[in-house]
Amino acid sequence: EVQLVESGGGLVQAGGSLRLACVTSGFTFDDAAISWFRQAPGKGREGLACITTWDGETLYADSVKGRIAISSDNAKKSVYLVMDFLEPEDTAIYYCAKPVEDCRGEKYETWGRGIQVTVSS
Repeated sequence: EVQLVESGGGLVQAGGSLRLACVTSGFTFDDAAISWFRQAPGKGREGLACITTWDGETLYADSVKGRIAISSDNAKKSVYLVMDFLEPEDTAIYYCAKPVEDCRGEKYETWGRGIQVTVSS
């Protein structure tokens, strides 16, 4: 069974940084893609970044490019999302998800439960 579990969320002051982790199991990690999304209160889901673990290729949404970095650790079967210069507008539930194919696909086979990130002003 494919499982994704997010961690690292919480309350952060504006201007600060945060590192989220997505710990995975149930599939061949070094032959997969993992994406990060978020959903702010009253808004739709927003794709942030994606990484393919076999070659380290990354894709970022224009809205957050330059403020976030996605990385993977094949030994730990984990994907990380670092966010800098956090703003109250970054307050959201953050999810990791496993695409069916690769970072350019639009179908996802598994989602984590999500983790709350709250940025205080």
